[in-house]
Amino acid sequence: MLSVRYIGHSAVWLSDGSTSVIIDPFISGNPVAKVGLETTSHHGLSEAVHADIILVTHAHGDHWGDSVALSKKGGTLFSNFEISTYSERQGAKAVAMNIGGSYKFAGGTIQWFPAWHSSSFPDGTYGGMPMGVFLEFAGKRIYHAGDSALFSDMRLVGERGLDLAFVPIGDHFTMGPEDALKALELLKPKRAVPIHYNTFPPIKQDGQAFARRAQSMGIDSKAMTPGELWEI
Repeated sequence: MLSVRYIGHSAVWLSDGSTSVIIDPFISGNPVAKVGLETTSHHGLSEAVHADIILVTHAHGDHWGDSVALSKKGGTLFSNFEISTYSERQGAKAVAMNIGGSYKFAGGTIQWFPAWHSSSFPDGTYGGMPMGVFLEFAGKRIYHAGDSALFSDMRLVGERGLDLAFVPIGDHFTMGPEDALKALELLKPKRAVPIHYNTFPPIKQDGQAFARRAQSMGIDSKAMTPGELWEI
């Protein structure tokens, strides 16, 4: 069983019951997040966010986010060489990888794919090539597109037989809804969740309308609200 919790923006928290994986953990400063890093947060959580595996698609602050803080709580950060080494200098435990590379961990496999975007840290330091991530976990094949634009090689990811795809729909900085629907045609996932929208005014979109259009394509799609859990 795969448990999927949508934190908000592009942050998703996955679990197979024994190992937890978080992708793009933008939590602190995320205006839509209903979770926090500590149980004493103002959100009043019964459990703080934690993760064994921390995956970062690119260095922008709304994706790199709290990855170092989560690593200091016991998780291992996986990303490209630039993000991993930069995070290590800040105290994270990190594994440096790059596009095309894969890594087996207890419970699954990580592999990085290209994403068409940009990547720099909040202080302006270059963050290497932006990426999307393919994850085999909890018996499922999952793809998180990061902040990518639409590009035709998404079809190659789709050939792997995806159970779930996370695709940005916010427009302005990433794909908009129309391009994201075209991405789903290439990816052919069984299920899809729109991400990277409604966090800030420039990326306001109707996630429910997008999900209905994806459903009309035969894809089980859900516009998850921040904090919502979907068990697959």
